[in-house]
Amino acid sequence: MIHETLPSPPTYYEEVERKGYSRREFMAFVTTMAAFMGLENSAIGQVVHALETKSRVPVIWLHFQECTCCSESFIRSSHPIVADILLDKISLDYTETLMAASGVQAEEAMKHTMEKYRGEYILCVEGSVPTGADGVYCMIGGKTSLQILEEAAAGAKAVIAWGSCASNGCVQAARPNPTNATPIHKLLKGIPLIKVPGCPPIGEVMAGVIVHLVTFGKIPELDRLGRPKAFYSKRVHDSCYRRAYYDAGLFVESFDDENAKKGYCLYKVGCKGPSTYNACGVMRWNGGTSFPIQAGHGCIGCSEENFWDNGRFYERASAFAGFGIEANADTLGKAALAATGVGIAAHAIATNVRKHKLIAGKVQEGKISEKEFES
Repeated sequence: MIHETLPSPPTYYEEVERKGYSRREFMAFVTTMAAFMGLENSAIGQVVHALETKSRVPVIWLHFQECTCCSESFIRSSHPIVADILLDKISLDYTETLMAASGVQAEEAMKHTMEKYRGEYILCVEGSVPTGADGVYCMIGGKTSLQILEEAAAGAKAVIAWGSCASNGCVQAARPNPTNATPIHKLLKGIPLIKVPGCPPIGEVMAGVIVHLVTFGKIPELDRLGRPKAFYSKRVHDSCYRRAYYDAGLFVESFDDENAKKGYCLYKVGCKGPSTYNACGVMRWNGGTSFPIQAGHGCIGCSEENFWDNGRFYERASAFAGFGIEANADTLGKAALAATGVGIAAHAIATNVRKHKLIAGKVQEGKISEKEFES
């Protein structure tokens, strides 16, 4: 009896070629992803080798209490290979939103992946899990969200919590939290978990996390809150092009004033950039075109825990830890103006001293008389 040998699954690069992308486009994608992940140039070869030789990573993508903005962000990434290859061929073995199958067929697809690829597949979770009223607020196929999550996570290689809903509960967990919406990390223990917060996160950030998992076979370095350091190590404030106005004490007082038209700092009208860690100011959105602050709206701090309950969006924070002289916008503005006044006075004095010395020198040289000097 002859046993037919099944062909091995295609690699990522083979799928890139099959989709009609050139080698140049592939290398541009790899270079971009490596830069986003904060890798050195020497690591680009590792990414290339991994995508050329590794077969697809099976993915189960669950949706619970959320608005699907994370999926929308991912499929609208500026680089077509992100959505066309990573989303299409990582491969999404199960996702309620994008898969063609439904009902029994959909459930069988997830069960098949969980059994065949146990310990190999990535579990992506979008949305918070309602634990109130025995989980009846979000049920799929007769199971609660919590039951589905625990079953899928049991055999996963790693779990990715997409967006603020899965990472910190987001709006569903805001007071009074009627469904007892709970973020994923509070429900799963003993399994590698990556938080990728944001409402939604940037599509390229999501792609970078997956590429890192594929390339190195492990989760990226995380901060103390479980977020990838490559994307969440700096405040929005630190990379904001309006930062110079903040330091100079120049602020927008209302969205329709002259200062707003001049592009001054938005801190006084509620911008949470000084207390929010994200890559918005560096990577931006829509192919690096813009981000909320550039569009004239302050950062609302969507990648931070409890951002819905951390004060009103259009009221400034009176102070924030770790800023020293930056602690208060009013005192900063006064200090900046005072410093400017002192600087002008000092400049004037220095200028007069220089002029006095110059004229005295001309008197000694006989170019002007002492009478003219005294006048």
